[in-house]
Amino acid sequence: MPETSLPSPAHLLLVDDDRLILATLASGLRDAGYQISTAESVDDAEALLTSGLRPDMAIVDMRMPGRSGLELAERLRDLDHIPFLMLSAYSDAQTVERAASLGALGYLVKPLDVAQIRPAVEAGLQRARELDELRQTRAQLQKALDGDRDINVATGITMVQYRLQRAAAFELLRASSRSQRRKLAELAREVIQTCDSLHNSPKK
Repeated sequence: MPETSLPSPAHLLLVDDDRLILATLASGLRDAGYQISTAESVDDAEALLTSGLRPDMAIVDMRMPGRSGLELAERLRDLDHIPFLMLSAYSDAQTVERAASLGALGYLVKPLDVAQIRPAVEAGLQRARELDELRQTRAQLQKALDGDRDINVATGITMVQYRLQRAAAFELLRASSRSQRRKLAELAREVIQTCDSLHNSPKK
């Protein structure tokens, strides 16, 4: 029987200015089977991300000297598209709501141990996978909708150009795509671009 490769362990980026907490979490999560990278500040974390690090999820302390974890959370959400959990010693409603508004998949309150944090990490990773699948499905649907829209426009152009009914114009496009061994949506975009070029070219 062919060997089945085991899935690689999830890679977590831990960001906390407290070295003791950082070392304790890193050690415990490594023992739990995760791959771990650590940073003691937002600047250190950004340097890792800029160098090409792409963890499956980050765990970020909200309040650190200098630049706060909230600033890093905004980058993770908007630029790197990396899911994250927020970590804090505060559990007031305002702080929790702030973390949620930034898109945090979970909120962990210090002090904590690995036995407490692991279920939240697993839940966060699962939610991140679900969101990624949703984004991919949405992108595929949008691509299909864009393709259908282009085909409709190209069919209309062909109707006018050759004075055909819609069904005949569509069949002409489809026959052309088959003869050229090209996707219909691709041919439709070319028809639209050609039409736009003719309309936008300077008239003599």
